[in-house]
Amino acid sequence: MKVSKYKFFFFVNLIILFNSCNNYYLAQTKQNSIIKLFCLQSVKEEMMKAEMLYSEEIAIETCDCYYEEFTQTASHQNAKTKCKLETKENLNSNRKI
Repeated sequence: MKVSKYKFFFFVNLIILFNSCNNYYLAQTKQNSIIKLFCLQSVKEEMMKAEMLYSEEIAIETCDCYYEEFTQTASHQNAKTKCKLETKENLNSNRKI
């Protein structure tokens, strides 16, 4: 009976440890995802085409928006459109100041 209790607690602790490590790596995967890398490159190209000065901060904000919206809606076009508009609004409101 004692051995089975220890095995049970050992197993539970192992699961907790694995879960906490898994959350860390999941967050890292999100930050360095291929989707984000492609998004950053796309935003950079769009800004260059519009003859705007490239800002990594703006690109990261836009791609974070895109990633969150895409994971919620699973629609590339909707996420892209929404985040482009949000970025454009933010840029316009900052220029007025």
